[in-house]
Amino acid sequence: MKNLYTPELWFVTGSQHLYGSEVLKKVAAHAQLVASALDADTSVPVRIVCKPIVTTPEEIRKVCSDASASPACAGIITWMHTFSPAKMWISGLTQLTKPICHLHTQFNRDIPWDRIDMDFMNLNQSAHGGREYGHILTRLRIPREVIVGHWEDPVVRARLADWAAVAAGWQEMRNLKVVRFGDNMRYVAVTDGDKVEAERVFGVQVNTHAIGDLVEVVNDHTDAEVNALCTEYADSYTVVPELLKGGERHESLRDAARIELGIRSFLEEGGYGAFVDCFEDLHGLKQLPDIAAQRLMADGYGFGPEGDWKHAALVRVMKVMGAGKPGGTSLMEDYTYHFDPAGARCLGSHMLEICASLAAEKPRCEIHPLGIGGKDDPVRLVFDGQTGPAINASLIDMGNRFRLLVNVVESVALPEPMPKLPVARVLWDAKPDLQTAAQAWILAGGAHHTGFSLSVSAAQMESFAEMAGIECVLIDENTDLRALKQELRVGETYYGLRGL
Repeated sequence: MKNLYTPELWFVTGSQHLYGSEVLKKVAAHAQLVASALDADTSVPVRIVCKPIVTTPEEIRKVCSDASASPACAGIITWMHTFSPAKMWISGLTQLTKPICHLHTQFNRDIPWDRIDMDFMNLNQSAHGGREYGHILTRLRIPREVIVGHWEDPVVRARLADWAAVAAGWQEMRNLKVVRFGDNMRYVAVTDGDKVEAERVFGVQVNTHAIGDLVEVVNDHTDAEVNALCTEYADSYTVVPELLKGGERHESLRDAARIELGIRSFLEEGGYGAFVDCFEDLHGLKQLPDIAAQRLMADGYGFGPEGDWKHAALVRVMKVMGAGKPGGTSLMEDYTYHFDPAGARCLGSHMLEICASLAAEKPRCEIHPLGIGGKDDPVRLVFDGQTGPAINASLIDMGNRFRLLVNVVESVALPEPMPKLPVARVLWDAKPDLQTAAQAWILAGGAHHTGFSLSVSAAQMESFAEMAGIECVLIDENTDLRALKQELRVGETYYGLRGL
């Protein structure tokens, strides 16, 4: 996966000088042991760096200030080993700009019934030390993740790993650059939005380059580079004979390869993590960059069609959050419904640009006519999607704020072959059912583009929204439309007032 940054989490342990130097030595040793064990856990997707224990307001303020200033630090994991008076934390916490995970744990798993004494009690005070710390975070209205349990428990490790992935995704969004090749699809509302406000809220930079800037880079690649990429296509996919060397459409494959080389070079040279295009603004390219978008997404880049920069950014962030997990993440679009009373389903695709990370089998590299865009027939990868639990997520601009909408779905196998549909596709069962989910989605103003993922959970998307300070609306098996309408009214008031 293409990584533009290498984030890390800082492990910060709180204590105080009341208990003497020997206790503090043990606290420091325990903190190092716990942090090292978590860092060594392969399920945790980022490095965990143990910082010196903090025992005074000055030490706390410094570590929080350093974390905020560090481009590598994606967040802090805090643990109150002993009682750490919370007034010491006010100055540091109020200037901290990174996400917080409160790990409410203790060094020992069990109470040593036959030998517990006051020395043990003074050292192992997480039970009430964490409550003191939790109070000040609530008093200061600071969002955070709270994970309770022993640090060796696999459930605790899994929750920490999920939060770490979200923190890495938020760090990515704070540093993300999205390039737009051309403008928004004409007259379309939901794909547009306030790019200035997006940079203020999320940190993401969204800027436009003329398509001529890209065409120049595309045309700059050599025949040898094109030949090498065509060979890679042949090795990676089942390429139809007409596209292979000597086939009557081989030149189309070469054109597609040259476009991919150009976009990849442009992204790498500009430090971009995501890109968008629009079929109405691709003058100078021989065909739409379809296999290019599919392959670049598979390498971790975000992509949005028709100028949809919000979902290009969202796909990139979800790629980072799901890195290393089974499944995949892609741009998606609800394309057509199957309203069978025995089981309604939604068929998702997007013309041609669905990420190959979702493929259930080796993709087929094919060429077919496309009725829009006025270009040569585009080369694309065709496949059926994997099955399993998944989500659809949409980031929308509500005018006075951003809203993240998440629908829990189940990706299912196609009941019959689709030999005449020349695009990648995914079929899913929307929760709680298609009719309710679609109605809820429309009431909430969700977009027709989404980030679809088999490797990122709805809970992680909720954590991401909390880090960003934006509204999150969840549609799942518990969704009730009457309650959802009330939730939307409350959100309108709460988040609207926050924006004043």
